[in-house]
Amino acid sequence: MRLTELADNAEAWVTGVIAASPELDAGDLRRLGELGFISGEPVRLLRRGPGGREPLAVQVGDTLFALRWLEAQCIEVEPA
Repeated sequence: MRLTELADNAEAWVTGVIAASPELDAGDLRRLGELGFISGEPVRLLRRGPGGREPLAVQVGDTLFALRWLEAQCIEVEPA
């Protein structure tokens, strides 16, 4: 499943990063990996922005990030 499919405050494990949109390039995907979105890392979708969309407040490991919807769509997770 994708990170965007998690319920607010749900925990999961990152299983991978994929090219889910032609609007993102290899550099964007590499950046997600550099931020810590790598297989096996714990992740929590804390909350969504206005209207339930973006930005998405996400915790990976001990670090908090705000992700765009397109970026979050690229992160595959497995619920904890």
